Amino acid sequence: MIPFSDEELYDAVEFNIPKVSAYVSSHGGGITLLGVKDSLVYIELVGTCSGCAMSLMTTKMVVQKELRVLIHPELELKNVDGTAENAVPEDIFTKKEPQEDIYVESLWDKAKDLLHI
Repeated sequence: MIPFSDEELYDAVEFNIPKVSAYVSSHGGGITLLGVKDSLVYIELVGTCSGCAMSLMTTKMVVQKELRVLIHPELELKNVDGTAENAVPEDIFTKKEPQEDIYVESLWDKAKDLLHI
């Protein structure tokens, strides 16, 4: 069992992702930390690694393996790849603001200004 809260694990993974992203970057990809739920870390491979047939292997044999050395030997990653079994839970812990909410709010504010509401 991992002895960290989801917030502590999120912070540790966020801090260490740059250290483990060299392999993914060398293939024109990147790693996005989406969040943590019940000690399961959700990431997304982006760039040329998104949708690659080897993305599961990269997640488990490269990224997870290196993060286990840096953080905890039982750390588990899930690569969110658009399939139902790898979907992000609704109540995931994250520190990032959803971009779409910011965008929608910004558009609404502009519309109110134009319509003088």
